Amino acid sequence: MNANPEANAWPEVPRIPASAGALIWDPAGRLLILKPTYKKRWTIPGGQVDSDGESPWDACRRETREECGLAVEHGRLACVDYLPPKPSRPGGVRFLFDCGTFPEATFDGVVLQEAEIADYRLAELEQALELLSGPLRRRISQTAGRTEFVYLEDGRLVPGVTTAVSEDRAAG
Repeated sequence: MNANPEANAWPEVPRIPASAGALIWDPAGRLLILKPTYKKRWTIPGGQVDSDGESPWDACRRETREECGLAVEHGRLACVDYLPPKPSRPGGVRFLFDCGTFPEATFDGVVLQEAEIADYRLAELEQALELLSGPLRRRISQTAGRTEFVYLEDGRLVPGVTTAVSEDRAAG
């Protein structure tokens, strides 16, 4: 964690919340999903980025370790999703990391954070999408199976924002 005592030294600068989540797959292509105690729908490992200077990647790894006891060592940034504020939530930026395929035996070592997580399962993507909340469902639908980074707004692709480096830029 990158604790920085001066991280909030600029109170006049606007702030938006950020969170980070982990896509963790088993060798059969099933997604690890968690049943939180504090909301109706299932979710993936992840949570809020601490305001003390923690990075989204560090938050992803910390939250995964806290919620289900798994150590995430590698990941690929799959998407950034901007959620506009609504009366029911502050909005913010969601980082989603694809942390790859873990060996089957890894899931025998899942240890749930009892205060926050009631259950877990490995679900086929279609089943997982049915159990997840709308914004998370859209985010995962747009990123699962892709190898390139995706920028989203409210879980949807944005016209005019490309998802791959153009050939002329890649060559230059």
